[in-house]
Amino acid sequence: MKPAATAHPHNPWLAHAVRISRMAAATPGVFICDLVFQDSAVAEEYTFAPGQFNMLYLPGLGEIAISISSDPDQRDCISHTIREAGNVTRALGELPVGSALGLRGPFGSSWPTENCIGRDVVLVAGGIGLAPLRPAICHLLAHRERYGELNLIIGAREPSGLLYTTEFDAWRADGLNVHVTVDRANSDWHGAIGMVTNVLDRLWLRQPENTLMLTCGPEVMMWYAVQMAIRRGLSPESLYVSLERNMNCAIGLCGHCQFGPQFLCKDGPIFRYDRVASILKVDDL
Repeated sequence: MKPAATAHPHNPWLAHAVRISRMAAATPGVFICDLVFQDSAVAEEYTFAPGQFNMLYLPGLGEIAISISSDPDQRDCISHTIREAGNVTRALGELPVGSALGLRGPFGSSWPTENCIGRDVVLVAGGIGLAPLRPAICHLLAHRERYGELNLIIGAREPSGLLYTTEFDAWRADGLNVHVTVDRANSDWHGAIGMVTNVLDRLWLRQPENTLMLTCGPEVMMWYAVQMAIRRGLSPESLYVSLERNMNCAIGLCGHCQFGPQFLCKDGPIFRYDRVASILKVDDL
């Protein structure tokens, strides 16, 4: 899980100027912000791996760590799917197209797409947790011939909380089995109702011993998902989780994101489950 090359490999503190090229509402309280670099040379050098994140800087307000949600092969802009959860994210959501801000990144570890080659893959997402998984989905489908059976399980509290619904049909057409479930349905919902673990429990796994699972969402959801996967025959070494807590500096110096012996910004946010299993369900850690 090597990080991708960064736009500024020698100075992680350097923020590059970007401008907003598109803003779009996604779900209630969540918006998509597409950014482009002001400097074409920086844009040409910038690459990222699925699962990495950027630090977005609004002068006078502060920085926030946001996972990249765009296709790694898409070079014209960098997409971030953002939940309004604090002063910086709310202010960012109110900015008009064309506004400028700063970007540092990319940072962190990535989804193990190389380890997935020749194996079946199950992706499990809860709510906005689908955003950090979207680059992995794009990569897997762009190289579909390298992988075995691909299944995506998506869960949300209610239908209005489902991300990227307009892309589901295209994903299915490209060879991804998409399973969608919600906790609470409305009169327009005709799909599954229940937790993602219910879907995972019923999912046909043709070769559990040769299957990887990538999961992102609320920590309690991920914990139950990995327990179910282990009961289904997947090994702890084949399970990967994305953890994001209070990442302030992105390089492991401030200590705000320390998780047991790990620093989520530097050692994560993507972890193999057996590395964090002993501390994942410890309250208040």
